[in-house]
Amino acid sequence: MDPLLSYRSEFPILGRCTYLVSNSLGAMPRAVPDRLAEYVDAWEARGVRAWAEGWWEMPVAVGDELAPLIGAYPGEVAMVPTVTLSQLSVLSALQYPPARDEVVMTALDFPSVRYAIEQMAPRLGARVTSVPSDDGLVMDADRLCAAITERTRLVAISHVLFRSAAIVDVQRVCAHAHAVGALVSLDGYHAAGVMPVDVRAIGCDFYAGGVLKWLCGGPGGSFLWVAPEVSQECAPALTGWQAHQRPFAFEGEMAYAAGARRWLGGTPVIPALYANLEGPRLVRRAGTEAIRHKSMRQTAALIAMADARGFTVAAPRNPAARGGTVAFDVPHAAEVARALLARDVVIDFRPGAGIRVAPHFYTSDAELEQVVAEIDDILRSGAWRAFEGVTSTVT
Repeated sequence: MDPLLSYRSEFPILGRCTYLVSNSLGAMPRAVPDRLAEYVDAWEARGVRAWAEGWWEMPVAVGDELAPLIGAYPGEVAMVPTVTLSQLSVLSALQYPPARDEVVMTALDFPSVRYAIEQMAPRLGARVTSVPSDDGLVMDADRLCAAITERTRLVAISHVLFRSAAIVDVQRVCAHAHAVGALVSLDGYHAAGVMPVDVRAIGCDFYAGGVLKWLCGGPGGSFLWVAPEVSQECAPALTGWQAHQRPFAFEGEMAYAAGARRWLGGTPVIPALYANLEGPRLVRRAGTEAIRHKSMRQTAALIAMADARGFTVAAPRNPAARGGTVAFDVPHAAEVARALLARDVVIDFRPGAGIRVAPHFYTSDAELEQVVAEIDDILRSGAWRAFEGVTSTVT
């Protein structure tokens, strides 16, 4: 028996479909409607008084719920609307003199973050260096470290790559960056919740992520941790009144708060914060060590099934270098993906990788066998032809 399967009852959607897309949107915990009802009740009954009775503290209070999942301490994690905004906040907090004006990224980082930094950096006097990948799936640590020099101010990269689930050797990158005087900001969206994360052991300066995916907390909930010693030395230009020491004094000059509040912005998105709570709590109960052990076993099983059929696998073979997703390319992959969705087998598709299958701690082994069997049937029967020419997004 798999003890983690006891959590299946906490996620209603698992009773209605085969849900294998937690790398995109984690299943909703059954307690979320109760949390949202609390929000509605507070707004209806207390009106504006709800701010002083808990809402105002929620961006840091919810951050405290997440902190143990990344090795952070209470008061160190701020909830922000998106990882893209958190990375821009980090970018805006630093100075870029001519002798240290470089931001190092990789060609495999999530496009939203790359778009934002590439557009903003020149306006701050910085230039972006993007480190290429030979295969479009894995980032070579030697090449990445070679690009980080005494001119580098910030390294802004992914902890786990979104397309292939390849884990970057971030501990090595951080050590090298610090040796040449650079700071490191990691995007951990595809790491937190499916594998143990310890920001202090990694040695990074900033760590951002979100609850949308493996943490099953829904949209609108991202988080930012900043090393306390770094936070004391810099403050984001991309800011708002919530980051002020005395926000309700409405002073004319900015005076940054300490700790996590320093990295907040404007008025928080309170409904999302209510919804964000339950998923991380369940992940904490299940335990990231147990989740990681199961993830490595199930992704290895998926790779073995793909290999047996001759499908091209876009994921590292070494379990220690692989995150929670396995992508494999099949003939007519986009059409096959749509056919799977029509059969209530929920996956997603990414160009250059193929069909992405993402088992989580609530996934049974039988569901992995099912998705591959359905692919076999769709290809054998030609059912994929019904979706030729369909241009709708596949999640």
